[in-house]
Amino acid sequence: MDLFAEQRKQAYARVAPLAVRLRPKTLDEFVGQEHFVGPGKLLRRMLEADRLTSAIFYGPPGTGKTTLAQIVAATTRAAFEQVNAAAVGVREIREIIERAKQRIESSGQRTVLFIDELHRFNRAQQDVLLPDVENGILILIGATTENPFFAVNSPLVSRSQVFQFQPLAEEAVATLVRRAIADPVNGFGRLKIDIADEAVRHWAVMSDGDARRALTALEIAVLSQQSRAGADAVIRIDLDVAEQSIQRKAIAYDPTGDAHYDTASAFIKSMRGSDPDAAVYWLARMLEAGEDPRFIARRIAICAAEDVGNADPMALVLANAAAQVTEFVGLPECQLPLSQAAIYIACAPKSNASARAIWTACDDVRNGRTLPVPRHLRDTHYAGAKRLGHGEGYKYAHDYKGGFVEQEYLGVDRVYYEPTDRGREAEFAAILRARRDAAAASDPHARERNRSPREERP
Repeated sequence: MDLFAEQRKQAYARVAPLAVRLRPKTLDEFVGQEHFVGPGKLLRRMLEADRLTSAIFYGPPGTGKTTLAQIVAATTRAAFEQVNAAAVGVREIREIIERAKQRIESSGQRTVLFIDELHRFNRAQQDVLLPDVENGILILIGATTENPFFAVNSPLVSRSQVFQFQPLAEEAVATLVRRAIADPVNGFGRLKIDIADEAVRHWAVMSDGDARRALTALEIAVLSQQSRAGADAVIRIDLDVAEQSIQRKAIAYDPTGDAHYDTASAFIKSMRGSDPDAAVYWLARMLEAGEDPRFIARRIAICAAEDVGNADPMALVLANAAAQVTEFVGLPECQLPLSQAAIYIACAPKSNASARAIWTACDDVRNGRTLPVPRHLRDTHYAGAKRLGHGEGYKYAHDYKGGFVEQEYLGVDRVYYEPTDRGREAEFAAILRARRDAAAASDPHARERNRSPREERP
């Protein structure tokens, strides 16, 4: 028996940060994640019935993953073991598995193993867990800030419920701050604190849904003001004090992780969806997080070609100019041409007809019969071409009225480019329609050429 265990526990509690001291002990005290811990929701049902299965808690820091795991520990009748993936290896995991087997053999009690930062386990370490998770020897709860569908072995993911934690709403963060101020045991309820609503609101916004950041800011504000005002004085926290007590928020943005791809996706889809306000916000988000501006410029150029196309050919010109200026001037000034180009593309008329044309043509080249170049279009710039009949019957377009003459250029009936009626592309559509109508009037079979590839395929 450890005679000093309680003494050590009290010593650790005295130095624990406010966010640790205020961790809820029950589901009813837990704030946020109502989509799976609210009344009647899946995880609450599992805990209330003590029918827990392996689970992966996935989400950003400060949203309650470790706290919820500790609530599970206090709720379940299973034995609970907790490790951090950064601090243990395969040997420690095998020891835990062995203890879990002994519990089942001696009393039938199952074991819940909580692994914090599960993504830090390499594939081989994760494989050690798989057989015993699959056989029910262990109930695994893994917490990770990385997307488990990329960071965790597929067999482990397939055998686990994935619970995605969302950043806390501003109201939830404000609730936790006020709870900390009022709590007389673990918070500051024994102190006289006068806090402005705008101070709480500032922390709720600047914490970005991370309760730990907001509570740390409160702790800094209270302790710093207390040292100035004296032990028994009223501690006043206004907006200025709140601003000085929290760091400038760091944008969570791993250039190879979810935030990178999700934000870039939102940026592109906002330009495609003609929302300049959303486009410029996601652009700012990427720039503030340290994204390579050349990556952003490439996304803008691709969007100009794919989603605007010939509805407004100037979009690609402007995107190319923005890319060149970005290379030339760098940050921070390159945010200006990037913003200009993104807003232009968002406001421009949209057409993906050019993109669909090349996608369909490439599919035909890959999967269809390779078409020979029509004889009259073949190269004639070498001795002997005439003897082969190359170029024979070719009509030079500029010799005809309007610079156009009807002749075969493909050799089969295919229509790849189908312009829309938006922007400049409406003019292209009218020109092509007039030419096809004229061809149909002189050639009864020309109408077949107006069929799209999709119409020709079964």
